[in-house]
Amino acid sequence: MSGTDNREVILPAAPLKIAYLEGSKGIACQVNSSLVKMRKSIAQRDKSASTIQGYIEPNYLIETHLSRYGTGEGKAVINESVRGTDLYIIADVMNYSVTYKVCGKENHMSPDNHFQDLKRIISAANGKAARISVVMPFLYESRQHKRSGRESLDAAMALQELRNYGVSEIITFDAHDPRVRNAIPLNGFDNFMSTYQFLRALLKCAPDLKFDADHFMVISPDEGAMNRTVYFSNILGADIGMFYKRRDYSRVVDGKNPIVAHEFLGASVEGKDCVIIDDMISSGGSMLDVCKQIKSRGAKRIFICTTFGLFTDGFEKFDEYYKQGLFTKLITTNLTYRPQELLKKPYYETANMYKYMASIINTLNHNISVEKVKSTTHKITKVLNKLSGAALSSNAEALDNQ
Repeated sequence: MSGTDNREVILPAAPLKIAYLEGSKGIACQVNSSLVKMRKSIAQRDKSASTIQGYIEPNYLIETHLSRYGTGEGKAVINESVRGTDLYIIADVMNYSVTYKVCGKENHMSPDNHFQDLKRIISAANGKAARISVVMPFLYESRQHKRSGRESLDAAMALQELRNYGVSEIITFDAHDPRVRNAIPLNGFDNFMSTYQFLRALLKCAPDLKFDADHFMVISPDEGAMNRTVYFSNILGADIGMFYKRRDYSRVVDGKNPIVAHEFLGASVEGKDCVIIDDMISSGGSMLDVCKQIKSRGAKRIFICTTFGLFTDGFEKFDEYYKQGLFTKLITTNLTYRPQELLKKPYYETANMYKYMASIINTLNHNISVEKVKSTTHKITKVLNKLSGAALSSNAEALDNQ
């Protein structure tokens, strides 16, 4: 990553340690592995790194234990010292595969349960760690970020709770509305995007893509995703299109006004490869309807890129649409839990974020600006310039070498 040279001469804020929630171990282990390799590489170029206490370690993970009483009440225990450390807690609050028992009955962990466990780990470490940061890829309650009428402001309240618990930095990815940071204006809040990783995944599954206005188009499934769409299209030099949702405001279904229809604004998609980009797939109904609409307008291939694939209604509808040829590939990051069933789908592709997350943590541990890590514009532009005129089949390989 750019900025590595600076890290080699700047002392870290404190020895680095990583804790994780139950259900976040897989992510934490992968990030830890990347950090170990990253710092070994730095030590090979700068021998002084080996003299910094706790800088070169075979493992940065700390052992924690989350348990529950028979009533369902929880407890967190940290089994090693975190005194004086720069502690990062990785929290995948969307991992519903974790279960616990209440009076002998099995329950699946909800985001609320995970958030409580996060506060338990913070409580166990607070007063000992030099600094505590929370890495929460899917920001807890981020869809309840604003109030219309007499509604709860869950995202703002959660952020303020973490601030009051002594958390100094919150790291998240593709927040539903980044303006939620205004709830804690004096605290650190960094929101990172997965644009570069999407580009890599796209080229891996379709190396013959041509990123120009005549062959490629970026589609926003709704007005809320326009910022992501505009950035992606501008950097690739492609056209954009947007769907807006017509809702029935006379009814409320599952807590929201149901969508009546999707209306399209933009140039023709006929004969073009299209990528639909958004922050999340929940049930997937809206996304699949957008695929159907684009295909009916003559689109060539359709790629779905979404940071978080939640699939709350399962995969049956996606399987059906894929068989009908209504989309070509579905790309999500590995920032949240993904069931094995999804990983085996012929249409699924992963945008790997682990190395990027490790780089973010490593940068913050050195108390230097994350701007070079956050902004991937230069990196993407450099790759696209390098690829111009090159054999299309080598695109993915060239990206991997960056």
